[in-house]
Amino acid sequence: MKVLILNPILYTSETDHIPKVSSIKDTMIYTLCMGFVKNGDEPVLVAADCYRPEKAEEYPFQILWFSCILTAVCKPRCLPLLKGLRKYLRHHKNEYDYIISSEVFSLVTLEGVIHAKEKLIIWHELGAHNNFLRKLPSKLWYYIIAKRFYKEIPVIPRSEKAADFIVQFCNHVLPVYIDHSVDLEKIYYSRHKENYFVVVSQLIERKHIDEIIMRFTDFRKRVDKNFRLKIIGDGELRSALEKQVKDLDEEDNIIFLGKLNHEKLIPVLAKATATLINTSKDNSMVSIVESIAAGTPIITTPVPFNASYIKKESLGIVKKDWNFETLEEVCNMNQIYVDNCIKYREKLSNVWAAKQFNQTGGSLQQL
Repeated sequence: MKVLILNPILYTSETDHIPKVSSIKDTMIYTLCMGFVKNGDEPVLVAADCYRPEKAEEYPFQILWFSCILTAVCKPRCLPLLKGLRKYLRHHKNEYDYIISSEVFSLVTLEGVIHAKEKLIIWHELGAHNNFLRKLPSKLWYYIIAKRFYKEIPVIPRSEKAADFIVQFCNHVLPVYIDHSVDLEKIYYSRHKENYFVVVSQLIERKHIDEIIMRFTDFRKRVDKNFRLKIIGDGELRSALEKQVKDLDEEDNIIFLGKLNHEKLIPVLAKATATLINTSKDNSMVSIVESIAAGTPIITTPVPFNASYIKKESLGIVKKDWNFETLEEVCNMNQIYVDNCIKYREKLSNVWAAKQFNQTGGSLQQL
């Protein structure tokens, strides 16, 4: 099938200044596109030009880069408006078997609804109203625009929580979840685990890495002095976190590896006893999906939307205020959790996701 994918925001930016990256090949949406390629389909990705990588790359599928307009109001990091997309959809929609657009609350999705609704599927992630301006813009969008204009559009949620939220506003929420997917050819798993935990995260406030460090230190003192913590990622709090570790005299046991590409990340992730997450605000997390695919259990707060199937499938431990006892538990039951992750990994495949989308896209006219 030939599929148009409307996903202008390629990666997360915490500020209006979108950082440049050397490659987009580690992004969630690139991985999904590769799933379509491997399935024998022809994906075409629509992306905002401000996310174009610094250096030219070659891709096995077409990317259409559109510039953002009215950026003072329609901020590219959260609500981009793409110049020329309207015209493109009007003139080229019939070239595609179907169109996927990310999120109900999206100007790009709205253009898809107006100009190509007979071809459109919405892939929805959010599970609550956006807090901006006391949730007023979000409530206006969902209660007025979504309820009025999205009645006939099929919506595929990315999680149970996303489904519970969006079913209040859209009539055709389908009974299938498609989470962020991974390329299983690039992510191998290991049943052999070593004496360390891993954090894969931006080093920013809402991730609460400082608390993870304290809980890990408590675990070393109370349970096992042989364990280490490897922190993968970068961010504005790195210097402060490094100082915290130095003050705790744990520099030999808590190691900052910086931001790693997948080639360097996976060997570390696959041999970790568990991945630790303490976020206070996140939707579906790619790092969780990658960890499970690598056969590494998760310890997390209930905040990430992935938490529902982590708990249901026993892929780790979901607990609001997890502590040293939780770390001890994941060590004691590690082989059970690891085996469950390895069994579950096929459901996280990007090829599996492409096939799921095609099932819906192929029967779109009958919905």
